[in-house]
Amino acid sequence: MRNRFDRQLLELNNELIQMGSLIEQAIEMGISALVKQDVEKAEQAIKFDVEVDEQEKTIEALCMKLLLQQQPVAKDLRLISAALKMITDMERIGDHAADISEMTILMADSDYEKSAINMEVIKEMAKETTDMVIKSVDAFVNKDLELARWVINRDDVVDDLFDSFRKELIQKINENVKNGEMATDMLMVAKYFERIGDHATNIAEWVIYSITGKHEDE
Repeated sequence: MRNRFDRQLLELNNELIQMGSLIEQAIEMGISALVKQDVEKAEQAIKFDVEVDEQEKTIEALCMKLLLQQQPVAKDLRLISAALKMITDMERIGDHAADISEMTILMADSDYEKSAINMEVIKEMAKETTDMVIKSVDAFVNKDLELARWVINRDDVVDDLFDSFRKELIQKINENVKNGEMATDMLMVAKYFERIGDHATNIAEWVIYSITGKHEDE
């Protein structure tokens, strides 16, 4: 019976890795479309959200099967419960990645270069948040407390990038009120990345709970 349970847990890990990979691709394609103002690529990136939603359903069904058929206790129960919480955050990350691509389509006629908006900060936010998402899933699969805590601490970096970008956009508006609409749209994009970082942090906190039985702030 335990061997079967362990095989299903391995399947759960593999499905979570697959969901993380889908999110990673959605973010990477979304930021590429944004920087290059590529509407076609943005539309392709949005389609990843459908796959992420389907993956969430697959993992949810597997978790329910483990709960009902195996009746896990103690640590195993925490692990499955944490996985169910994690996929909710992962699904929201997928939503935000799609939101970013939708903003790219909305801003298709904008001229980023002419307004001199610093896209490097946005690219750095994309890099940091993608890394947080992947490492949070890795922490769960490998039961790695230190990696989970690294993800939680990394959220400060994303928050600092967001604050820096927000201040820059305010300055752009003060310099020329015509930059207002584009700056507001770009601030929305940055906020979506900041929220992705928050959800990755949530995942890491559930990883810690699954291992220790305690929430990090307890």
